Amino acid sequence: MTPFFKRASISISILLLVLLANQAFAQETRLKNIIVTNTRDDLLIYLTVEGAFTEDMQTAILSGVSTTFSFYVALYRTRSFWIDKKLVFLKITHTIKYDNLKNEFVIQRSWEDGKPITVKSIEEAEKRMTEIDSLKVVPLNHLNKGDRYQIRTKAQLSKVTLPLYLHYVLFFVSMWDFETDWYTIDFIY
Repeated sequence: MTPFFKRASISISILLLVLLANQAFAQETRLKNIIVTNTRDDLLIYLTVEGAFTEDMQTAILSGVSTTFSFYVALYRTRSFWIDKKLVFLKITHTIKYDNLKNEFVIQRSWEDGKPITVKSIEEAEKRMTEIDSLKVVPLNHLNKGDRYQIRTKAQLSKVTLPLYLHYVLFFVSMWDFETDWYTIDFIY
């Protein structure tokens, strides 16, 4: 074997090991229980993220690392023989920070009135971070009776940025990163 082929085969082997290691640490994160419904005045969506919290993430949160989940909700009017028309695009964030002194989790949900929610248990904090309930997508008077619509939604853990050069030392933080696929629900209003 020539030196070029030896180096190439070693490089390919290392690349395969890195890719396989990333797959081994990857977790299955997905949206579930997606419900689109309405009140008398508004179109609402409910959803839950499953598989978002790992033990490493819990440990980091308990040591004070702030974590943000982003949820994306888009509403389209679907049209035959023409490009779908985007009516609404929402980006919702949930941020969690653990307060060591008070021994409580402070959660901020951007779509609520802005008041932080405080809970004592990690289980309750995870539930609040991974659920959206009764999110107003659009007033019903913006929709036309009999038209076809589609809601697309996904969730993503925002990239964690650590101060100074800690992200080089704590490289495992990148293993938390998740992004679900887009989930779609078609309906006729």
